[in-house]
Amino acid sequence: MHVIWWFIWGILLLWMFATPYEIPGQFTRKETPLDILKRRFAYGEINMTEYKKLKEHLR
Repeated sequence: MHVIWWFIWGILLLWMFATPYEIPGQFTRKETPLDILKRRFAYGEINMTEYKKLKEHLR
């Protein structure tokens, strides 16, 4: 019976720390303009020439 309780506590702790959620006040990394540009290129919103031109402009 004692082993079962340790197993239950272990599962509960694993679930608590493995659940992805945002904690209020937690520092989150903001997207840089280059990250946004890469995402737009990946989604196909801009083509290769626009991507290169904007990338050079950001540098």
